[in-house]
Amino acid sequence: MSTSDITTKTIEGYAAQKVGALLELFQYDCPQVGPWDIEVEITHCGLCHSDLHLIQNDWGGSTYPLLPGHEIIGIVKQKGSLVQELEIGMRVGIGWQGSSCGKCEWCHQGEENLCLKQEATCVGHFGGFANKIVADSRFAFPIPEPLDSVNAAPLLCGGATVFSPLLQHNVDATMKIGVVGVGGLGHLAIQFAKALGCEVFVFSSSPEKEAEAKKFGAHHFLSSTHPNAENLVDLLLYTSSGSVDAKSYLKLLRPKGKLVIMGAPKDQQVDLEVFDLIVGRKTVCGSNIASAPVIRKMLQFAALHGIEAQTELFAMQDINLALEKLANNEIHYRAVLEN
Repeated sequence: MSTSDITTKTIEGYAAQKVGALLELFQYDCPQVGPWDIEVEITHCGLCHSDLHLIQNDWGGSTYPLLPGHEIIGIVKQKGSLVQELEIGMRVGIGWQGSSCGKCEWCHQGEENLCLKQEATCVGHFGGFANKIVADSRFAFPIPEPLDSVNAAPLLCGGATVFSPLLQHNVDATMKIGVVGVGGLGHLAIQFAKALGCEVFVFSSSPEKEAEAKKFGAHHFLSSTHPNAENLVDLLLYTSSGSVDAKSYLKLLRPKGKLVIMGAPKDQQVDLEVFDLIVGRKTVCGSNIASAPVIRKMLQFAALHGIEAQTELFAMQDINLALEKLANNEIHYRAVLEN
């Protein structure tokens, strides 16, 4: 699939025609570039577990043909009349969120990711497993020069997802941060927490990952199935897609500690007992992607501190191979597709 001819009136990508289907070559008419829009020639797109969930319609609401992809890196080729911050030829990134209403209290506060009318890049729209995309410029972000496109692509969703709660919960260098899972999200969470100066505890069911967890910045490595510990961390980031044993993880929290769930297990269940929360005034909460201002901060922070996703690179036409490896947990941290 060529990205050289940006003047064509169609966009080529890879879409699932029905639930769980392999992705096939798919074409659709290129949307008109509106006043706030940009047309982006896609060079890279990260592959996220959310894309698998969408293809399988695990969350309900998927419509077909479904063209996934929401960790997009590309070059601006056209821009609308109202676009001022982005220029033609600029390298930009586009993440999960594609738009918001711009009028509600959350949008006015710079928390567009909480807007009740927000729309996703690849839900009800065609996403980034393609050669081009037309997107709202207000949800596209300049990529700092030090960040390589291959390693930066997963930051647009995975990186933003784990960085956001660190800001939201006012993490500072005196805090003890726990990370459950050393995978696509977890390896980024470890790097961000270490760069903030925190003492980092990693919990994993895979003992062989200890060396890599410590390479990413972990100070301590414990079993997630039998941690045999209590009262360890102030904030515990649950990055796994497995079922959440909240009762066990709450024991790991210090008083006033918080368990932040970012993975999306298929059973979507969290079992709790009231006194697990009352004793120690502990909190269980979630975190959904990040606002546009936080994504900008995250990209700058990653560039400054040398934080990058560990990736396996695939040609765009090898999308089904990449999806198969992801579904079988055979990807070494993050997969990225390249045009």
